[in-house]
Amino acid sequence: MGIIVQVLGSLLILIGFVFSQLGKLKTTSLNYLLLNAIGALILGIDAFIGKQWGFVLLEGVWSIVAIQGIFKYFNKKEVK
Repeated sequence: MGIIVQVLGSLLILIGFVFSQLGKLKTTSLNYLLLNAIGALILGIDAFIGKQWGFVLLEGVWSIVAIQGIFKYFNKKEVK
């Protein structure tokens, strides 16, 4: 089960990255931010359970930045 969770989290982040590099997804789009936030949260929780503190730091910061981007996305929409 653990490997499936890790692959799922990784795929979410990688899908966002690949599509942004191909110009199919803007890094400020909600889909990109959600892919990153959900993927990083999945990997961060898995790393925490496994006591892999370096990855907890990496994925924790990654998810926080993505979640801040989501808040910024919605706040920007309200201003318009």
